[in-house]
Amino acid sequence: MENIKAYVQENKDRFINELIELLKIPSVSADTAYSQDVIDTSEAVKASLEKAGCDFVEICETDGYPIVYGEKMIDPALPTILVYGHYDVQPADPIELWTSPPFEPVIKKTDIHPEGAIFARGACDDKGQMYMHVKAFEYMIQNDNLPCNVKFMIEGEEEVGSVNLKTFVENNTEKLKNDVILISDTGMISNQQPSITTGLRGLSYVEVEVTGPNRDLHSGLYGGAVANPINILSKMIASLHDENNHITIPGFYDNVEELSLEERAEMAKAPFSLEKYKNALKLNDVYGEKGYTTNERNSIRPTLDVNGIWGGYIGEGAKTVIASQAFAKISMRLVPNQEWEQITELFTKHFMSIAPAGVTVKVKPHHGGQGYVTPIDSIGYQAANMAYTETFGTPAIPVRSGGSIPIVALFEKELKSKTILMGFGLDSDAIHSPNEHFGVFNYLKGIETIPLFYKYFVELSKK
Repeated sequence: MENIKAYVQENKDRFINELIELLKIPSVSADTAYSQDVIDTSEAVKASLEKAGCDFVEICETDGYPIVYGEKMIDPALPTILVYGHYDVQPADPIELWTSPPFEPVIKKTDIHPEGAIFARGACDDKGQMYMHVKAFEYMIQNDNLPCNVKFMIEGEEEVGSVNLKTFVENNTEKLKNDVILISDTGMISNQQPSITTGLRGLSYVEVEVTGPNRDLHSGLYGGAVANPINILSKMIASLHDENNHITIPGFYDNVEELSLEERAEMAKAPFSLEKYKNALKLNDVYGEKGYTTNERNSIRPTLDVNGIWGGYIGEGAKTVIASQAFAKISMRLVPNQEWEQITELFTKHFMSIAPAGVTVKVKPHHGGQGYVTPIDSIGYQAANMAYTETFGTPAIPVRSGGSIPIVALFEKELKSKTILMGFGLDSDAIHSPNEHFGVFNYLKGIETIPLFYKYFVELSKK
């Protein structure tokens, strides 16, 4: 692996240009208007795996978007690493807040990325991080130092809940058999301090609908005499938190994992500046559940947030109506031991129960998944830490993430193997937001670091 740095530098421009071409394809899985683009992206991923050196690559059809599977099996006696990633991306809305078109990638310098960052939807989540693995694999093949078997499973529905991945995994356990799963769909503390994500929150995502009169009404003739669904929905949502920002759904916290003071103290060792955090988000103060720090609120505590709310007239000018209906999309981030289906049921029961007379309420579950914790004494974690230590010059810090990758718990259940989350993004990369970007440094450093994980994982597996 001695020449990995030289290989990355020699091929730097090509690596960047290839990623830019991939980012130009608007593979938005949530919007059927982009269906062909999603399919085109799967073909592009297949071609890249073939070119990088896989002996076998196929596009596996599902009831939704296809999964790209590839492999390079050099010796059945050696360990097998399964790489998971996704090629679909979030919608780019609101488009008007982007400083450059979301699917016309450009490299811009920023305070955090003085060497430049690639601005485009999917740059960090997850095309850029997924493609690091393709290029790291290419390096190992080209230099004849792939130390073990490798399999790739790259899906096109992660941003809509991986709705067909469960069936695929259940039906292909032998094909996907592995010794460890490697994913880069998370972040790290900074470009100076790497970290390894050891915990993920689960997710329950629902849509609610409140209906009042059978049509929109004149707010002068009917105002004060009939229930206004927008007013009602606003009050119902507001009641879901108490004065301490504690979620009020009965039973919601019954299975929440409570970390010890010692564990919380270890988490607090991660470098964090509250002032920088507030300044980066242009906040005058932070907000959240009483009794917990900012880093604890967004990692080890469950949450409930409204992701969208609408109803009535929102066009230009005035239209004095009482809307017939009001809607909201709500996500709940869950911690280990909280079962997402049970939480969805608890939410539904509670939300229906707090509806006043005069309206009807519907709750539509969308998708969800379990939380996950990986042990730091596993050889997978140790190999990742050794790889980061070599390329960054300092050991990685274990952290728990506030995000959710629901399929990680599924992998452990069905494939009986642990997942290692080697992320190279930063919190400032604006994933799921306008102006998403991925640092050139981070992209290339990922390509440099990943082959070392292979090396150390194989070495530790022999002990």
